[in-house]
Amino acid sequence: MSPNGSDRSPRRPMRRKLLQAMIAGLVLATATGCSYNWEDFPRLGMPTPTTEEAPRILSLWQGSWAAALAVGVLVWGLIIWSAIFHRRSRTKVEVPPQTRYNMPIEALYTVVPLVIVSVLFYFTARDESKLLSLKKQPDVTINVVGYQWSWAFNYVEPVAGSTGDAKTDKNLDAIPTRFKDAFPANAGGVYDFGTPATKNPQTGNPGPTLWLPKGKTVRFVLTSRDVIHSFWVVPFLMKQDVIPGHTNAFEVTPNKEGTFLGKCAELCGVDHSRMLFNVKVVSPERYEQHLKDLAKKGQTGYVPAGIEQTAHEKDRETTNL
Repeated sequence: MSPNGSDRSPRRPMRRKLLQAMIAGLVLATATGCSYNWEDFPRLGMPTPTTEEAPRILSLWQGSWAAALAVGVLVWGLIIWSAIFHRRSRTKVEVPPQTRYNMPIEALYTVVPLVIVSVLFYFTARDESKLLSLKKQPDVTINVVGYQWSWAFNYVEPVAGSTGDAKTDKNLDAIPTRFKDAFPANAGGVYDFGTPATKNPQTGNPGPTLWLPKGKTVRFVLTSRDVIHSFWVVPFLMKQDVIPGHTNAFEVTPNKEGTFLGKCAELCGVDHSRMLFNVKVVSPERYEQHLKDLAKKGQTGYVPAGIEQTAHEKDRETTNL
């Protein structure tokens, strides 16, 4: 009984507020989930993969979440267990026994995080090595050029109506020899480019459109004309920096036709948010026809790829292609 003679416990208002907060949280969670497609839940926020390589990235993402959830359940469980079974007694006021220098426990909370980090590092390094490996001869090579504030695409292929050789073209001097060695012979090539005002004619989405053939291994050779950008096709689950003076590359094999969104994922200046583009995956026949259409428009040859690498950096890497 309280000093004023009331039976009301001073803890009841706090408990009532806690119950109300839990109910409000449950209502909010269920309300926001009404439009959620539960079939998407296993992907844990990732879009549907559209390349043969993307499931590997998705698996790594899911495994990381599983590890985080396991650690979270353990920590939350220990917190709740301590709060319930080791809370202060209402009848006893003495200080409980103090424990110091418990070597087994200290060793445990030192070794366990090291094991967790080591396992995550192993799987990440394994998948990264696989995802960044390059074939000796890809089916398609595209030089993606980032610049403030849009993108250009050099299709490095022999195209009817386009003469020249990508291996000796001055506009592609920024690309190291180790990538040029894999270029097709007599690849006159065609190009496309965009501005922030460019839109896809079918969808109305902003940015230029990069065309890719379904089922073909596509190598992206990434170069920049000014600052660091990042080439990210959202459903590919893969992105890589586009760095001035340094050429990056990776390969994907699209396995689903459609038009997908891409963007720059690196803060590159005042109009960074406008560096959008589209990726249209079509059949190999439509892809070849698109290259011919670009040649008919007079978009033959290549636009400047970007800043050439310095002498000490150029061809420094000796990765086997």
